[in-house]
Amino acid sequence: MIQAVVIDVGETLIDESRIWGRWADRLGVPPLTLMGLLGGMAALDRSHRDALELIRPGFDLARELERWALDDPDSLRERFDEDDLYPDVRPGLDALVANGLSIHVAGNQPPAARETLLRMNLPVSSIFNSHELGAEKPSPEFFNAVIDLAGGLAPAILYVGDRLDNDVLPARRAGMRTVLMRRGPWGYLHAERPEAGLADAVCNSLLELPLVVEQIPH
Repeated sequence: MIQAVVIDVGETLIDESRIWGRWADRLGVPPLTLMGLLGGMAALDRSHRDALELIRPGFDLARELERWALDDPDSLRERFDEDDLYPDVRPGLDALVANGLSIHVAGNQPPAARETLLRMNLPVSSIFNSHELGAEKPSPEFFNAVIDLAGGLAPAILYVGDRLDNDVLPARRAGMRTVLMRRGPWGYLHAERPEAGLADAVCNSLLELPLVVEQIPH
């Protein structure tokens, strides 16, 4: 029986459209160009950072973030805020809590992202990121840490994310039940792959999760 739900951040809780729009402005290309390149990277199973490298060969992410902070210290830059939450996040989480489930957030995010999520006062029991866990998805160490922090046995935990490679498949290998969220470039593309059938469910909204939990065999 599912007792805990662990949810990814980017394109699961957070709509990253505005973030990528700001990156396009920073790199001096139309937003559609960057969005198209991101879709290409998703289709080719390449990192989103490769899209930035295509636009600016030799791109150094850490150095660019430092420069951006100096150039525009008061903007969000590569970060997100409350306005970037998908509309279904709060009602979806409330519905899970009402069903007696503990909710946790865990993703590949920098320390600042965790602080932002904490300030949102989401109805969750804990928020952890790759920096704090000392491991990044899709490593087994990340998912083993998630199991420990969620406080239950792996089969009693449902992991929700928008990617097969980073979320569904490694969480499944760790023994958890899984949901693939069909949103964001990776989510839509991955939902069409045969491996999507390995997830316990493919969902379009967090509002679908209570029914998914109810239907997962004990």
